[in-house]
Amino acid sequence: MDGPFVVGDGSPAETVEGSRQPEAHVGMWHVTLTVSGAAVSSADIKAGLERLTHERPFLLSARYADDRAEVRYWEEARDVDDAAALALRLWGEHRLSAGLPAWRVTGLEVVDRATFQRRAMDSPAPALVPAGGVRPF
Repeated sequence: MDGPFVVGDGSPAETVEGSRQPEAHVGMWHVTLTVSGAAVSSADIKAGLERLTHERPFLLSARYADDRAEVRYWEEARDVDDAAALALRLWGEHRLSAGLPAWRVTGLEVVDRATFQRRAMDSPAPALVPAGGVRPF
């Protein structure tokens, strides 16, 4: 292969002792994580999600019902694979400390900042939810 090894955006990669290594570029990824399971009281899930907002400062918003919850937040990661892996661990890693139910991940969406911003510009204005807000579906 002629020329420098390039990463997805076309920027040249750094070389380490003669080998070609991709650059470690960290970006922000918008994550929507959906979990569900056996029903619990609304008060319990709301309290758990509120504790999660203190443990996870980048949490934008959370919605909940007795049997499901959705959290939206920004994740800092090298690529979409890393952001998705971190997101898939979020609920389990905070389950005990935040008092979250033993629910399983049932949905995951990870998009880059440009996609998130493009969607925001193209869609009608959503109902306002304050940052860190926790509300029912």
